Amino acid sequence: MQAVEGVLHRLRQRGLKVTPQRRAIVTRLAADHGHPDAEDVYRWVAASMPDVSRTTVYNTLRQLVDLGELIPVEDSGPGGTRYDTNPEPHHHLLCIQCRRLVDLRRKFDGLRLSSGERAGYRIVNRQVTFYGYCPDCQGA
Repeated sequence: MQAVEGVLHRLRQRGLKVTPQRRAIVTRLAADHGHPDAEDVYRWVAASMPDVSRTTVYNTLRQLVDLGELIPVEDSGPGGTRYDTNPEPHHHLLCIQCRRLVDLRRKFDGLRLSSGERAGYRIVNRQVTFYGYCPDCQGA
């Protein structure tokens, strides 16, 4: 994610007001290098702004995805979609027990779909997630 002021400027360019709630959400996400879900973000912001609504959090996350500042990462666990603050193309490792999500910096250039497999789709992005057990969960 870009610096806070840069992201807020881009939101303004889209005609969105920079409310204290939006600023708090962007500030918290810019400081995070994990993969929070919407409820994580809501709890973080609500701790200092109890009147923030879940709708504001969800809408702001969607707007940040639309800007390319966040990348949604599907997680079949209880939290659903998680958000990656690193918008650069990369892949993930996901522990199916503790839900730890780790960035992978390896390219998978050979991963391509044939025209038949694409079924007419125009591919704009790809993301590979490997599922397994992290070292901590393997030892437990």
